Amino acid sequence: MQLCKRFSVIGIAAIFICLSAGLYYLIATLFSGIPVLNYHQINNEAHNVLTLSSYEFDAQMAYLHKQGYTAISPDQLADYLQYGKELPSNPILITFDDGYEDNYRVAYPILQKYNLTATIFLITDFVNNNKRYLNWNQIREMQANGFTFESHTLSHIFLTNASDNDVRSQLTKLREALEWRLKQKIEYLAYPGGAYDQRVITIAKQTGYRAAFTIDFGRDTINCGLFTLNRIPIFSGTHTFLHFWLRLKFTPVLNALQRFKDKMHELGATMIASKIIIP
Repeated sequence: MQLCKRFSVIGIAAIFICLSAGLYYLIATLFSGIPVLNYHQINNEAHNVLTLSSYEFDAQMAYLHKQGYTAISPDQLADYLQYGKELPSNPILITFDDGYEDNYRVAYPILQKYNLTATIFLITDFVNNNKRYLNWNQIREMQANGFTFESHTLSHIFLTNASDNDVRSQLTKLREALEWRLKQKIEYLAYPGGAYDQRVITIAKQTGYRAAFTIDFGRDTINCGLFTLNRIPIFSGTHTFLHFWLRLKFTPVLNALQRFKDKMHELGATMIASKIIIP
């Protein structure tokens, strides 16, 4: 009887250890990788899927500040992914695509308020030429205060639809313009519309880029490809703080759900797919 009790205790302990290890692995998986947030417009006038209000953006940045997140640059992210260089505690990369003027007028003061910086991927044909987009004076001021500026091509064409020569021109001429204007090396690309393929990746490498960002939903880990870097889009049309928090904290789970939903659509199981809600 005593022997049976002893084995029962050992068995319960073993089960507890296994469950604890499984839970630890699950938590470690959920919170592993570096989050890269992807924004576009921040203002109170436009009401579309690419735009957050100043109030929503302020609440999100306040949360990051309160939770001790440290804004990093693309260089820091690439150095970590490529060479394992140490990052500051609780790192996060904040990015904006296109370079709208409200990034300066609205987002910039909010980010400064919370001691955060960001990277803005510019469409250089629009800079100084369209009042909806940034001008060089605004860009230089932000650059002097720790913001970085990288490539979103000359004119925001979908690179997968362009010829080899056009892709090279879009990537090379932008680099030349930005490096001349900002006196910094341009090594990072955000694919317009998130459109990329192996041909585009090859040309990006050939034209001197170090890494490129997609709009694929996920975090970035040591074993991920430098030219298929994930981001967390914050422009899905339902901009509440809860959606932001869920996307930030449970990225791998939501990514898996999205993949399952896409698979159900692919298989024709539209009823099942319609029941899967992705924040």
